[in-house]
Amino acid sequence: NRQRVIAAWNTVSGAEKYTVDVFVKNKVMYCTLGSSLVRNQLYFQKDVLLNQLNEYLESDDLFVREGERPWVKELILR
Repeated sequence: NRQRVIAAWNTVSGAEKYTVDVFVKNKVMYCTLGSSLVRNQLYFQKDVLLNQLNEYLESDDLFVREGERPWVKELILR
């Protein structure tokens, strides 16, 4: 699932080039970005990104759905 979540982040955010690390723990996604400008832009889109991430994961046939939706409840940008 880790690879599927990273793929979802890269597709939805469009920030693959600036993403240093992505991991999910207890339904919280932590994204480390190498650009403060990109982080600031994404910060203002957090709600939209969360919705799109969960929709992307729901439509992904290879993602193993554990528990209830949403699979990502919160997004922390660092």
